[in-house]
Amino acid sequence: MTSLPEILAAATPMENGLRMEIPASWMQGRTAYGGVSSAMALHAAQQLTPDLPPLRSAQVSFVGPLAGGVDVTARLLRRGKNAAWVQADVTSEAGLGLAATFVFVRDMESKVAHKEAPAPDFPLPDPDTVTYKGPKDFFIHNFELVDDRSDARGKSEWLRWVRLDEREGLDPMVHLIAVADALPPAAFKLIGGPAPVSSMTWLCNLLTPEPRTRDGWWLLRAVSEYAANGCSSQTMAIWNADGEPIATQMQSVALFV
Repeated sequence: MTSLPEILAAATPMENGLRMEIPASWMQGRTAYGGVSSAMALHAAQQLTPDLPPLRSAQVSFVGPLAGGVDVTARLLRRGKNAAWVQADVTSEAGLGLAATFVFVRDMESKVAHKEAPAPDFPLPDPDTVTYKGPKDFFIHNFELVDDRSDARGKSEWLRWVRLDEREGLDPMVHLIAVADALPPAAFKLIGGPAPVSSMTWLCNLLTPEPRTRDGWWLLRAVSEYAANGCSSQTMAIWNADGEPIATQMQSVALFV
């Protein structure tokens, strides 16, 4: 039980949620990869009621470390005519590790149709492209990766094609949330290499009610717009294989250097 579909399938019901297991292969240091713990929280939120509208926004706080057995609870905060707010928490023996608010909103007719999020110029990997997987004892080994290493990128910009290895049967939104945090903090480029950092908050706004791509590939970008006094604020975005904008994001990162 190491892939995300297997983790979700093995979840056992409990009062107000699900009990799940985070395997060592999804860890990043002393805590789980934020994308997998957020995907688990979303999965539990989706189980509350079968008629939730599409996810439109995820607001996540990374409160503490998560590892091993966890309890994922969810409760409905409010249900209106067009939208529903669901709170989901992930706790382990160490206490609360993740607190998320998911906002589900149905499509509505609007006279406004403004789309201005062109994809960066970084071609989709072809079948002959050499991909990178990362070390086996680290969460990134669950993905295929292709980084843009050109000098054209800004000094604090990271651009990467990402594909989740095991994705069969995943809900499209759960799949996307699991992938969406698969970039290192962009401030790594300013630091000059790996360093002790910790994501604190993450906001992901979905631009489509049903995220889809080809061959599992997603293009992720992160740009640190401010890094000082031990904190970095970065903007992020996701496009599918056809260059269509899928999500915009923002993240706050603590820098212990």
